[in-house]
Amino acid sequence: MFHKIRAVNAIQDYKISVQFIEGVTKIYDVELLFEKWPAFKALENNSELFYDVEVDQGGYGISWNDDIDLSCNELFENGTSAKSPFDGLIAFTDATKMWGLNESTLRKAIAYGKLINGIDACKFGKQWVISTKAMEREYGKPISI
Repeated sequence: MFHKIRAVNAIQDYKISVQFIEGVTKIYDVELLFEKWPAFKALENNSELFYDVEVDQGGYGISWNDDIDLSCNELFENGTSAKSPFDGLIAFTDATKMWGLNESTLRKAIAYGKLINGIDACKFGKQWVISTKAMEREYGKPISI
């Protein structure tokens, strides 16, 4: 199973914060790779490169350049869980992909009171977010991640 990445940010002490679409945040210590993989040593000597980390297209990994990258599963399995006020929140678009639903299904569930606006889901500007707990309560476990 793949844990798709929504966002990545370099933080101090050669650590990165990785946010996954399923509403989980992990902290990954890149410094542990400096001795294990020679390509990663370049990050130790170049802080500008270290802070240029980006999510790969599709969300299945991250990269700094063509030589230095990490997979989504490596980051998820070996990262340390971090508490965030956004844990457990996912965008409607991600929820529909994960549960195999249509966005209109979720909007109708809110309109009919199956999902409660302000408790289970909330709209910020043009973007709806929903809690993973509400999705699992109403639709069971996701079919894909």
